Amino acid sequence: MELYHALNHGVEKRNLFIDDGDRLRFVHDLYEFNDTAPAPEFIKYREFVTPDIRTVRARERIVDIHGWCLMGNHYHLLLSERVDEGLTKFLRKLNIGFAMYYNERYKRSGTLFRGRTKRIRINTDAHFLHILHYIHLNPLDFLKGAETWRTLEIKNSNKALSFLEKYRWSSYLDYCGTKNFSSVITKELFGDVFRNYKKTLASYLKDIELSDVRPFLLE
Repeated sequence: MELYHALNHGVEKRNLFIDDGDRLRFVHDLYEFNDTAPAPEFIKYREFVTPDIRTVRARERIVDIHGWCLMGNHYHLLLSERVDEGLTKFLRKLNIGFAMYYNERYKRSGTLFRGRTKRIRINTDAHFLHILHYIHLNPLDFLKGAETWRTLEIKNSNKALSFLEKYRWSSYLDYCGTKNFSSVITKELFGDVFRNYKKTLASYLKDIELSDVRPFLLE
């Protein structure tokens, strides 16, 4: 199995997620487009999007989503393929589907994303052990006083953890045992490594070391 970190930004630094409706829609897209079958009913903008994700038929996933995080103008995904060219198929469906929804909702036209989704293969143990934490720590960009976490500085790790526990737009809560969007992710890969994820990330924050993997991180 090959593991990939994927990321894409809004064109011209455009904010991709204006409100929680956009965020919910993207999370639904993570689920609905992760299937060999088409999902045309989810292409068009709908005013109401329920936060509950339910299976209504047998599904054949094209990727496993091991981690994810939504920011303002970009998203992070941690993916592995289940079918040939699964990453390409999934990311194409995801980007096109969300762009069509976004353009219809906000009465715009044209490209929404900066370009092809960046992806990098996780091919070292150090990168593997850091990458899930890195993705889950991204929301600290929104917490005043914690924006320097990328430079290995966390002034108040307890405050940072408390903030992450209130930020539902990532896979962090599901890894900590709080049901959030559990239908979207596959936790077995990292669950076998990090038995108590909340405790693991707390320890990581107190001894954060990104220098070894910084050349591999996508921004």
